Amino acid sequence: MATDLIEVDVDNPYAGAIDRAVEEVERGNVVGVPTDALYMLVADPFNLHAVGRVFAAKGRESERSLPLAISDTLMAEDLAKELNSRFYILARHFWPGPLTMIVPAASKVPLKVTGNTGRLAMRQGNANVLNAMVEKTGHALIATSANMSGKPTIASGIELFATMDGRIDLVLDGGLCTGTGSTTVDITEPYWRVIKEGAISEKEIAQRLKAN
Repeated sequence: MATDLIEVDVDNPYAGAIDRAVEEVERGNVVGVPTDALYMLVADPFNLHAVGRVFAAKGRESERSLPLAISDTLMAEDLAKELNSRFYILARHFWPGPLTMIVPAASKVPLKVTGNTGRLAMRQGNANVLNAMVEKTGHALIATSANMSGKPTIASGIELFATMDGRIDLVLDGGLCTGTGSTTVDITEPYWRVIKEGAISEKEIAQRLKAN
């Protein structure tokens, strides 16, 4: 399998490039795209073959969950078993933006996507390319860091192409992404906790939750 490369303007992505990327995803393939925080691997979370290909491309253990990109809180409500007040407070203040929230997954979400945990990581980002793909498919998409497991996330389309040629099907090359990674917060427990700190600090989250 050879990996194709298409250049894309991250501020105003060409519709033809988005169409091609969506076609690949709908075929069960894996696409690398630029976002507001480095490059991501994108695939259909409801296609178990595609889910397996994402794990294989990254060399990642199948017990690790795969984050999903969504378009709005309505999509989040459809994918979550339940959403608490913390979710709505944080979504209102930080979405779209670099905050990933872990919530209980609805039964419609394949257990494999949750890493067999029954919990789901979701984010509504500020990435034009990825958001256009979610909008066109009409459902959430896997959006996991573009890297080999244990290695740093890849920041350029050319580097992604060189690293994962033959492992994924298409790279949309938007040049260099310099955004800070997303902060991940688990809000499923009685007490929330930051799993990974990125662009949004733990202090900012605490202040927002304390104020409400």
